[in-house]
Amino acid sequence: MKKITKKSAQKPTTKQPQRTEAAPRRFGGWSLSIFVYWFIILFFVSATFYILGRGYGLLHPTTEKNNVEITEETLRGSNEYFDAGKNKLVEGDFGGAIADLTIALESDAKMTNAFILRGEAYMQIGEYVAALADFDSAISVDSKNSIAYYDRALLNMRLEDFQTALVDINNTLAAYTEVPNDILTLRDIYAKRGQLNLWLKNWEGAVADYTNSLAHAEGKISADVYAERAEALTAQNKYNEAIDDYMSAVRVISEQIQGAEPGPEREALAHKAMSYFEKSSALNVILGNMEAARSDLESAHKIALAFEDTETATKLRDLIMEIGDRSDALAEQAVVSEQVQEMEPATEVVEPVAEVEVLEVSEEVTEPMEVMEMEIAE
Repeated sequence: MKKITKKSAQKPTTKQPQRTEAAPRRFGGWSLSIFVYWFIILFFVSATFYILGRGYGLLHPTTEKNNVEITEETLRGSNEYFDAGKNKLVEGDFGGAIADLTIALESDAKMTNAFILRGEAYMQIGEYVAALADFDSAISVDSKNSIAYYDRALLNMRLEDFQTALVDINNTLAAYTEVPNDILTLRDIYAKRGQLNLWLKNWEGAVADYTNSLAHAEGKISADVYAERAEALTAQNKYNEAIDDYMSAVRVISEQIQGAEPGPEREALAHKAMSYFEKSSALNVILGNMEAARSDLESAHKIALAFEDTETATKLRDLIMEIGDRSDALAEQAVVSEQVQEMEPATEVVEPVAEVEVLEVSEEVTEPMEVMEMEIAE
């Protein structure tokens, strides 16, 4: 019995170490994976707070070192990107301009001119929603910036929202009067408002604005101002004044043609001049000034020949012949009417005058005959 007891006592002692060795192996693998997970979580949490802290430090610098980086290096970089974007806009690289100006605005979110230029670039590529947002941002930063109002007016004109554009032009005028700049002129602002009034069929307002535009000396005189005022005057049946404006527009164009290099610009100006001569001719026809109408068309015809515009020259020649036929017909009609007028008064006057003369003669003759009878009787 004792031997059996010893054997039974030895069995648990030999098996117990095996259980204690296996258990730590399972616990060690599980704990290692937990540590890895916790390490990853803590790493991402720390990285997140680090990034947020860096962002807060850039937006809200608290040390002198951060202030130096924002006011000098960052702003200098934003100005460089602004200048680069401006140059690209002038060169017609609208995508490049937008990219550079966006970087400039990321460094300085209150750079009004960057909003304006980027809005102009967006407008050039037809991104009107983005352009409007930039102009709105510029105005929110600087409510007295006349250029932002003016550009937004141009955008609303493209969108055919003329009433809103008119409000923007009025704000442009008010802002410019208070804070002038070297980009716009009163001549330009009044001319643009005149164009809006013309499109809105406010003829009197258009004439007044175009007149104010021409009255200001700064800036260049545009032939379009004369021509568009002529359109407003034509709508008011003021044909003689309209003809004078068309001729003024032609004089301005002739000066511009002399100073322009041969090429598309000169041809475009020549076609404008021909158009104004034709409109003046049409008004002279309405007024019955056939010789003046034909003279206008002949001037337009000479320009067409000078620029070797055969198609337009042929059309103008046909119009000249038509005007000549109408002028001859009107001349013949005028001669006939004069002859009729000369004959009709003679017929009308002869009858009553003859009757009066007969009556007067009969009275005058009657009296002497009575006298003679009396004398004979005596």
